[in-house]
Amino acid sequence: MVNQPLKFINHCIEEYALEASYDPGTDTGSVIYNLSFVRNEDFEDVLPIIRKVFGSGLSVSDRILFAGSGEMIGAVRVPDGCAGVCTVCSITLDAVLLRHGVPLNPIGGGMVEMEKGVPLRFTNIILYRDTTIDPLEVLISQGTTSILDVTEHGSGKILANIREYHMEAEAMAGELLDEFTACGFSGILDVGAPNVPLLGVPVRPQYLGVVMAGGTNAMAAIRESGYRVATEALKGVMDIREMNHIRDY
Repeated sequence: MVNQPLKFINHCIEEYALEASYDPGTDTGSVIYNLSFVRNEDFEDVLPIIRKVFGSGLSVSDRILFAGSGEMIGAVRVPDGCAGVCTVCSITLDAVLLRHGVPLNPIGGGMVEMEKGVPLRFTNIILYRDTTIDPLEVLISQGTTSILDVTEHGSGKILANIREYHMEAEAMAGELLDEFTACGFSGILDVGAPNVPLLGVPVRPQYLGVVMAGGTNAMAAIRESGYRVATEALKGVMDIREMNHIRDY
């Protein structure tokens, strides 16, 4: 037996960023995905919840993949009695920025307080360099989100993450963010200014922050509604063409 070294989330992000090849300019390539399972008997009830979260702009993208019991998602077989749900992971943005040469540092994930649709501040955050478990997985398990309140009233707490990139790449990154939005990536919550904290999180000198909604917000909303859901973030990489627009379901 050989002891395997601990792999922190920032290292996982770097590995997936090298694998993902998504290009928002052409809307082609592979994206990083999160994988969740819900019970078959709950599927018809949770689908409207997913639609509501996506329609409120609290998802990373409007793309999603559903798989039935026994189907394979990457190397994972969907368990009997369950449906698989793949959502785009927000780390796909980090991958795109890195592949275009933007100096980038993923900071961490946490919960953002929203008021009337405007992000106010991170109420808590877990740094990627300090954890071997995805921060949003941890926060979902705490059951302290209020995503449905945000979809209905604009105020509450949602899952989000933050990264920082160098100010010299601000123009290039801005173009990429615009292309992202044009392709249905609606989850960009806020972009900061150089050398200025964003939603209460400090950035390094000559860097600015970008906050994006978490790719598992819909799953947290399902949990809020009393349904069982198992979620694993940063599960793998798949071609964007394997996913469909939520409006097609």
